Amino acid sequence: MTDLEYMNEAYKEALVAYQENEVPVGCIIVYKDKIIAKSHNRRHNDKCSLYHAEILAIEKACKVLDRWILSGCTMYVTLSPCIMCTGAVIQSRIERLVVGAEDERFGCCKSILDEYGEKQNHQVILKQNVMKKEIEQLMKNFFAEIRKNKKEEK
Repeated sequence: MTDLEYMNEAYKEALVAYQENEVPVGCIIVYKDKIIAKSHNRRHNDKCSLYHAEILAIEKACKVLDRWILSGCTMYVTLSPCIMCTGAVIQSRIERLVVGAEDERFGCCKSILDEYGEKQNHQVILKQNVMKKEIEQLMKNFFAEIRKNKKEEK
C-alpha cells in the first residue's frame, strides 16, 4: 500500500473518533506492510488525558510485536503529534512518521516545536501533508459543530 492508502486508514479511525464526539484524530502503525495497530482519540469518553490516538496505537503495536522498541514501524497519524505523543514516538523508536495535517496549536512537527529535527539518539523520518485538505476540513467541521452545539445549549 502507499502512504496515501495507509493515511486513508488512519482517516477512517479519525471518523470513528468524530462519531464518538472525540477530537477526530486517527492513527495506525504499520510493520512489514501490515497494519498492526489502529486507534483514535479516547480522552473525553475514557476521561484520561493520556488517551491520544498515538499513545493507544503504540501500546497496541507493542503488544502485537511483544516488544517496546518499534523499529521498522511507520506511524500514520491524521494530525501532528503533541509533545507527549512526540516523546512516545521517539521513545518507542518508531522509524517513520507520516502526518496528515499540522496542528498549529499543539503539534510538534515544525509548528510550536520541531522535535523531529533535533539531534538525538533516535531520528524519526518525517513526511507531512498526506491528505492535508481532507483532514483539515474534518477538523473544521468538528469544531464548527462543537461551537454550534454550545450556542444552542445557551
